[in-house]
Amino acid sequence: MVILSWILVVYYQIVVAHCLYFLCASFTSRLPWTDCDPSWSSPNCMDASRTNFTNITNPKAPSEDYYFNEVLKLSSGLEEFGTPSWSLTLCLLTCWIICALAVIKGVQSLGKVSYFTGIFPYIMLTILLIRSVLLPGAKDGVLYYLTPDFSRLKDPQVWADAATQIFFSLGCCNGGLITMSSYNKFKNNCCRDAVIFAIINCATSVYAGFVIFSNLGFMALTKNTTVAAVATSGPGLAFVVYPEAMTNMPLPSLWSVLFFIMMLTLGLGSQFSILETTLSGTEDELRRLGVVLTTKRKMFYRIVICFVDFLLGLPMVCAGGYYLFSICDSVISGYTPLVIALCETIVICYVYGLKQFRRDIEMMIDERPNWYWRICWLVFTPIICFLLIIAIFIYSTEFKEGNYTYPQWALIFRQILAAIPVLTIIAWFLYKYCKEGGYVLMKEFLKPVHEWGPAEKEYRTEFISMIKSNESLHRSRIYDIGPGNASTTMTHAISSSQMNFNLGGSLVSGLAVATGVMDDTKFFQSKLKVAEKLTEAHTKEVIKRAASNADFVPLDPNVALTTSQTALAAASSAVILNTLQKQIPENSAQTFTSIKLPEQIERGDDDDDDDDDNVDIVRVKQIAPSHQKHDSNDHHLQSTTPHCLQQSHYQEENHEVHFDKLNKIQRLIDKVKNSI
Repeated sequence: MVILSWILVVYYQIVVAHCLYFLCASFTSRLPWTDCDPSWSSPNCMDASRTNFTNITNPKAPSEDYYFNEVLKLSSGLEEFGTPSWSLTLCLLTCWIICALAVIKGVQSLGKVSYFTGIFPYIMLTILLIRSVLLPGAKDGVLYYLTPDFSRLKDPQVWADAATQIFFSLGCCNGGLITMSSYNKFKNNCCRDAVIFAIINCATSVYAGFVIFSNLGFMALTKNTTVAAVATSGPGLAFVVYPEAMTNMPLPSLWSVLFFIMMLTLGLGSQFSILETTLSGTEDELRRLGVVLTTKRKMFYRIVICFVDFLLGLPMVCAGGYYLFSICDSVISGYTPLVIALCETIVICYVYGLKQFRRDIEMMIDERPNWYWRICWLVFTPIICFLLIIAIFIYSTEFKEGNYTYPQWALIFRQILAAIPVLTIIAWFLYKYCKEGGYVLMKEFLKPVHEWGPAEKEYRTEFISMIKSNESLHRSRIYDIGPGNASTTMTHAISSSQMNFNLGGSLVSGLAVATGVMDDTKFFQSKLKVAEKLTEAHTKEVIKRAASNADFVPLDPNVALTTSQTALAAASSAVILNTLQKQIPENSAQTFTSIKLPEQIERGDDDDDDDDDNVDIVRVKQIAPSHQKHDSNDHHLQSTTPHCLQQSHYQEENHEVHFDKLNKIQRLIDKVKNSI
């Protein structure tokens, strides 16, 4: 989403810069595009002062020549790219300065500006509507606007265009809605806001349509043609058709100023939310990497990003920049947002789980979403997104700009630009899959992190209590390991790892009970929570692979753990520690005091309420070995092979140990937690 928003914020600022250019040009007694100026008009330019049109085969309005020849200074193609236009560069810089000032303090400054950018366009739109419907020919334009053509519903491209338009206007899948809503209060009714937001967006589009087609009807009457002949789409509607219509109105400069003020505020309002998405996303990533952004650093960082975006937009104000602008526009309105929407829906509904998602919403709005939402999330949304993606690929036409055919390298660049946001999702998944342990750890990474939940303490306590009440129905399963269910092949496979795991006279199975062993220290408990998952996953994987080469018959659930069972589980823990040692460089030992060995580490007797995750935990008894080597200096216990271990009674005492392995694990945990 951040990548897609970044592409959007760079290219969309060009539209805002064009609005600012036209706004400045409107402060004249006579609009510059009223007549065909020889300095920028083409031989086919046609204005009211010209009486002989017999030799013109393809007449053009002065506004069209003004936009393409004077404003854009458009070249013949990408091959003649040219240099940036100083006037557009100045407008672009001004727009970025306005954006930087609006978001420099984050949502604090952005919220105040949004009151103006959200309300003022509606005032201007209403004024323009009243003026437009009073124009001659406005009725024909409105009737053309309201008359449906049901035959177009058979065209899949129409559905794809409608979907991309509504995605763009609503801001779906570019992160803007998520970023802005993250600043709401926790109990804010998000379902109600979603419905209201969608209705207002569609109603505004319909409302603006009356303004546009009233002017198109007026233009058709003055040119003695049909509304369909003068109707167009894209930038040409705002910068060619509408400016031409205003030249025939009384007080054209006034209406032009009002129109482009409205366009400028609409564009800047959209830019603020999109820009905040990219800034918040990158700032969160910097915090994850340990970079501390103070208030001054954050303000400086935001100014730097705005300047970088300004530099990225400079190629689009060159003579050939309009062709690059069209490429970016096709990416934003193509299949990329639909693919992101499909992935987002699948992850929320089928990976995180619709049941958990509905539970979270219920906690916020005190009621669960009804059947309509469930059907849309589970069925309609993913199916429709998938069908629209297929339709875009099948029914897409050759990408052209008027009569200009793009070179092959430009088409390849367009496809790469469209695929980058999608390929990032796939590449990150493969990176984590290969680097962090494959399918075993992937099962853990698909679960929410331990910190998942409301940020506010009051609601987080309520959230954790609700999770625990749900987990009481799904208690952890216990896995038995011992002579009764492990063959010699399995025993040899597990004990082949050569590493000692020591803890003050007692041997435990990896870090599966680390949370219970450590003191009530919040820092280490949060770290060890992830280590617990990793150890459990690796231990079960080792057992699974070893058991695949031998017969494996589970013991009766009521049978207590034997010495050999405990030894095998402890030896399997060496596998995870050996893996950690290979990934993490040696570090200095760290002392941890007051380590208490709990009595509750028995099978079926789990009183550890800190276990908030619904996972299968391997729990074993602690034992004291009969063959051991003592070090009088640090009281470390070094075990020999698992076969030399004997069962002993539980003991509850405090130990002070040097546990350098935990220091290594802690660093890996930091990396794992930050990557989830």
